[in-house]
This record gives sequence, C-alpha cells and structure tokens, in this order.
Amino acid sequence: MIYEITLDTSKRSQFIDITGEVRNIVFRSDVEDGICMVYIPHTTAGVTINENADPTVRKDIIKYLEKYVPWRESYFEHIEGNSAAHIKSTLVGCSVTIPIKGRKLFLGQWQGIYFCEFDGPRRRRVFVKILSE
Repeated sequence: MIYEITLDTSKRSQFIDITGEVRNIVFRSDVEDGICMVYIPHTTAGVTINENADPTVRKDIIKYLEKYVPWRESYFEHIEGNSAAHIKSTLVGCSVTIPIKGRKLFLGQWQGIYFCEFDGPRRRRVFVKILSE
C-alpha cells in the first residue's frame, strides 16, 4: 500500500515538517522492522531530513539556496520561469529512506523529515511506502 499526504504550501520557498504524519503512517502500518520511503512526485519540490530542534536551520538552508540559485537569471531558458525551483529540487532530491525499528522511525535525536517547497504556493502530494523486513 502507498499512503498519501496532501499539503497546501503558503510561500514560494518553505520547509514543512511532515515527521508527525509519516510517524503516524508507520505506526498504523503495523510493520515492526523495515524501511519507510518518502517520495515527492513534483519537479519543483523535494524532501530532506535535517534538524528539527532549531527552526533557524531551515531558514538558513532556504536563504543559502536563494543566494546560490536565485529566482531570476538571465541565462534561464525554461518558458515557465521557474528554473530555480527545478534546480533546487534536483539539489535536494525527491526521496528519503528511513529505517523502521520497533514500529518507529529510526531517526536521529535532532532529525525531522521536511517537505521542501520551491515553487509555491501550491497543493502538493507526498507518498509514503512502508516495507517490512
């Protein structure tokens, strides 16, 4: 079974913590030990695992990406005008894999799972697949 999370983003660039939703899916799946794959089916969004204790880390990542991949560049040719979002999505990636141990995500103490919006605001989907050992 593939589970789906639907998100409505509110900014052009933002990180949304989806750790709780993914944890709930893992718990409901009844898989004791296995793998959780989180996949983003969008070319202008991504997913990452990073610090969840200090929200300024997420802000710093967004600022860094904005600095080095600005929204407008004279050499961008994509007709929709969102080349920067496609590049950021490529840099961040569209999937993460997390071990499951004892019906829980086996994340580090300070880790969270973040949906990364780079071309919002939009309605987005996240797919979660749970595999048993």
